[in-house]
Amino acid sequence: MVNKILIVDDEQPIRTLLDYNLKQSNFETIMAADGAQAIQQVEEEKPDLILLDLMLPIIDGIEVCKILRSRNINTPIIMLTAKGEEPDKVLGLEIGADDYMTKPFSPREVIARVKAVLRRSQESTGVKVTDDRDHIITSGPLTVHPEQYEAYLREQSLEFTPKEFELLVYFMQNKNRVLTREQLLSAVWNYDFVGDTRIVDVHVSHLREKIEENTKKPLFIKTVRGIGYKFEEQKVK
Repeated sequence: MVNKILIVDDEQPIRTLLDYNLKQSNFETIMAADGAQAIQQVEEEKPDLILLDLMLPIIDGIEVCKILRSRNINTPIIMLTAKGEEPDKVLGLEIGADDYMTKPFSPREVIARVKAVLRRSQESTGVKVTDDRDHIITSGPLTVHPEQYEAYLREQSLEFTPKEFELLVYFMQNKNRVLTREQLLSAVWNYDFVGDTRIVDVHVSHLREKIEENTKKPLFIKTVRGIGYKFEEQKVK
């Protein structure tokens, strides 16, 4: 199956560069020059992944991401940002983008990121992170069904983005182990090169908002200062 990539950028040279390199790597491409076109293309063409620039005419990238996620469209999104757009970049991750890249970027890196995000997305229903993924995983009041892509806290259903869910499953499959940000980046984002570990921090923060009663004193996901994180096993009460 050939994956279809939607390229959303208002700069023609960037669209042309991405279009050429993606086609060379056997992807099908469609393009949009503004946010309104992007939303229309997603609804009509149903791409497998979106390369979404932050700064767009009509509707900016943040709003495009918000609109798509509000409509329960979980197509993976890689946000394209310029240097100096840090707050918007973090916001994009918080509202459901799966990854980001900072301009200027190399075509090789784009292809690597696209393949990594697609691979993780296409495996998300099985969450192929460890060999015991077929089992229901529990920790106190938290229950996760990896194959069904379902999670419950005190029997209440939880909603996650695909990447948040994969991160939660990986944490729970490695309970009571200290995991570095680099380990998490490698396991969940599947990067074969050095990535920006801030993406891990953003997703951990978002997970805590959904599973912790008090995000400042988390019970499940503990910060291990200077190293990374540890998911602590909770007993059933």
